[in-house]
Amino acid sequence: MTRIKRGYIARKRRTKVRLSTSSFRGAHSKLTRTISQQRIKALVSAHRDRGRKKRDFRSLWISRINAIIGQNKPKIYNIYSYLMSNMCKRQLLLNRKIVAQIAILKGDCLFMIANEIIKK
Repeated sequence: MTRIKRGYIARKRRTKVRLSTSSFRGAHSKLTRTISQQRIKALVSAHRDRGRKKRDFRSLWISRINAIIGQNKPKIYNIYSYLMSNMCKRQLLLNRKIVAQIAILKGDCLFMIANEIIKK
């Protein structure tokens, strides 16, 4: 009786894992043990950075809004937190992403919104 090894099944499993690490550099895409370690590390980083990306974008929008408010000559609102708190009090449902886009594309429109908030 011939001896049967697990070569085919094991090779198939390794090839499947190699496909996900084909873009890695050096031994990280060639050696099986290193591949499995780097794959786990990549998945952990991807999971962590999905949450991190949300935080980064929120801080980017806040800094953009703050920069546009700081350029305002009449100084309606010179601090970002005053603008956002008054928008919430007036129940203006604009999130930071939309306000940042308005500030960048149409800065005058943001100042018009701020003036309307002050008048009420």
